[in-house]
Amino acid sequence: MRLTTRGRYAVTAMLDLALHYDRGPVSLAEIAERQGISQSYLEQLFARLRRNGLVDGMRGPGGGYKLGRPGSAISVADVIDAVNETVDATRCAGRRNCHGEQRCLTHDLWENLSTQIRDFLASVSLDQLVREKGNVQPLHRLKENPLGELRSEAAV
Repeated sequence: MRLTTRGRYAVTAMLDLALHYDRGPVSLAEIAERQGISQSYLEQLFARLRRNGLVDGMRGPGGGYKLGRPGSAISVADVIDAVNETVDATRCAGRRNCHGEQRCLTHDLWENLSTQIRDFLASVSLDQLVREKGNVQPLHRLKENPLGELRSEAAV
């Protein structure tokens, strides 16, 4: 099972948007700079997020994006679904043809794992992640510090 860059970046960008919700609309340039994600890639992701009602775009000076509904009503699974990501641990994408045209011996194990992961991601809202923001690091900081150790800005 692997969550691709598209899903990870979408969740990261949505969390950034939620963290800055009180400032009004947030530009993709700001998110791109804070998170170290290409602005053109964010534009592609936000087009999908907007089509799925997770964000609203505001045009003009001072424009940008804001959450399309309260952070308590947006789960991590919603974000991943909106960008057409799947979290599937099976080799066959759930088609039950993992071993030729037969179900492999461990298919049910991986299918159950996928369900558990999906249920977990559906139970985590953006608001919950915002409340835990003390543990949140910008993506570029995580690249510099792959073990995820928390460091103060002064130490960086």
